[in-house]
Amino acid sequence: MEAANCSLRVNRLLLDPKFESYKLSLDPLPCYGVDLDAAVAEVKLRDDQYTLDHMQAYGMYNYLHSNPWCSDSVFYVDQLGRIMNLTVTLDSALGKPIEVFRFPSDLSAYDRRLCSSMHFTSTNWVTLSDGTGTLYLVHIAKADHPSGKWELRFNQELGDPFIVLHSVLFVQEGVQIIDVLLLNVEKDDLDVKGSGFHVSLEWISIELPRQDECKCEILKRRKLHGKSVPHYAAIEPDGNGLMIISYKPFSFIANEHNQAEEESMEQDEKRDPLYVWQQTADDVTLTFALPDGTAKDDIKIHFAPTHLTVSLKEQKPFLKGPLYSVIDHESSTWVLKDERRVEVTLAKKDIDRMWTEVIIGDKQGEFIADPAQCAAIAEQLMHLTSADLNPDPDGDKPPCNSQELEECDVSLEDCATLCRFDGGSLKATHVVSCTQNRSCV
Repeated sequence: MEAANCSLRVNRLLLDPKFESYKLSLDPLPCYGVDLDAAVAEVKLRDDQYTLDHMQAYGMYNYLHSNPWCSDSVFYVDQLGRIMNLTVTLDSALGKPIEVFRFPSDLSAYDRRLCSSMHFTSTNWVTLSDGTGTLYLVHIAKADHPSGKWELRFNQELGDPFIVLHSVLFVQEGVQIIDVLLLNVEKDDLDVKGSGFHVSLEWISIELPRQDECKCEILKRRKLHGKSVPHYAAIEPDGNGLMIISYKPFSFIANEHNQAEEESMEQDEKRDPLYVWQQTADDVTLTFALPDGTAKDDIKIHFAPTHLTVSLKEQKPFLKGPLYSVIDHESSTWVLKDERRVEVTLAKKDIDRMWTEVIIGDKQGEFIADPAQCAAIAEQLMHLTSADLNPDPDGDKPPCNSQELEECDVSLEDCATLCRFDGGSLKATHVVSCTQNRSCV
């Protein structure tokens, strides 16, 4: 299934109706200083890290890390490989740095390492990188206390050095799992156009030990490649998807595990669709083929404002889940046709809103475009096209020639896209244009 082009909509419930404007404050900002017995472990770019991607990924790194679960704590890594904690308050000076953790290896022995990085996964877990290619999971005994003990629970060398971008903790089938997103800039294996480097994002799932176990285990390793450092990248809270905002697109790189999943997905896609569906501005129509001998009383269809359930007799529902948009469930109907198919009509609550799918995440249906709708859209866009390549080259305002633009003339932020990748199929499911001063596609 191809990715659906979507648009971002304002949630007006989040807007403050009493907000007037931002105001400039001339009040001085609090500024504190503290003497350190060891300097911050700053890592400068090497001569072979000369691209814009290297600068964005490593050269502009913030060495101070705040803990979102404890607002008065700031952390940094010093040259001795220690993670130091500073307690910050707005009405007093900084406290003395306290060591909470120390990397087991001597970081100064690595001449090609990256800066150390960390991300606070939850109130009790933090994900660390020492910059040499080793990933650490650390448990915090007392998350609300500055001197809470940090205990190493997992460490494993993964290969090339990386930095930690994001991590989440969730429960799946009674098992606690930490998903981590890592980034590094790799050199292309072959000579290609461009900088000769690509950006690698690795999505790793780690199972935390159960009560009768004592060891963490890596469940999955998935890798994406792209040609620009993402402006934003984060794993969904439930670990089912990955969100990336970037100037250039990312795509998953196949490995043995991914290939097996893709082959299974391809086999599923080759099967006949469970239903076909069409839509107008007012409603969505689904058509299901029925087994021979199906009676009207065998069909069980339940409409809810945000859910749909379809089943036969006392069998398990073969279509069930949240709808793409809200419907008028009292006006929604179904009818049996020729005793071989059932037609379900969903009345849209949000008139004129076009759906990109029926059941969110369901891939069993096939959308059939209405030829009349396609012709109407083409007619509406006719005034934007021309039969001539350059209809008025000598006019006062000749058409813009995009070929005259250099790459540096285009702002990276003006052509970024937000893309969601599904954690199961490893394919893009939604794409949103973040182009400024234009309507989203």
